[in-house]
Amino acid sequence: MARADRNENRFDAPKDRRSGLSFRGGRWESRDRFGRFTEGIARAMGTPWFLFILSLFVIAWMLYNTFAPQGWRFDSQALGFTVLTLILSLQASYAAPLILLAQNRQDDRDRVQIEQDRQRAERNLADTEYLAREVVALRLAIKDMATKDFIRAELRALLEELDGEKERDEAGS
Repeated sequence: MARADRNENRFDAPKDRRSGLSFRGGRWESRDRFGRFTEGIARAMGTPWFLFILSLFVIAWMLYNTFAPQGWRFDSQALGFTVLTLILSLQASYAAPLILLAQNRQDDRDRVQIEQDRQRAERNLADTEYLAREVVALRLAIKDMATKDFIRAELRALLEELDGEKERDEAGS
């Protein structure tokens, strides 16, 4: 059960309506294993090494079936390398759906990432607006705060007023 909870909280995998686990062969397995497998194949098929190795395979196949002794050949050049064509067609017919599956998984991950980015942007906007309000409040508080020169001027005025009262008291007595 804990494993299913961990899969539910993952953001790098698409959310499934089901728990993400299936019971196969007497043990629990992730349904995501096939998806990871298809992505691995799609990544491998998109590399220059795959094209290079496939080209070497086709060239070796054609050379062998062209120049090998007649009894050893298994795909006739006269028939246009029918078995090779069949193998390449089969490879292409499996490659297209596997690539589409990998693209669908990537789309799901992109959707999750976009949602996370949107939520992060909303939080950043809220934080920025809060900080802007705080800065404005601080500026207003500083503007209303007495400065050193203002306090000195007020103290001088009070001192002069006290001196004036003291002189009046001395003159009156």
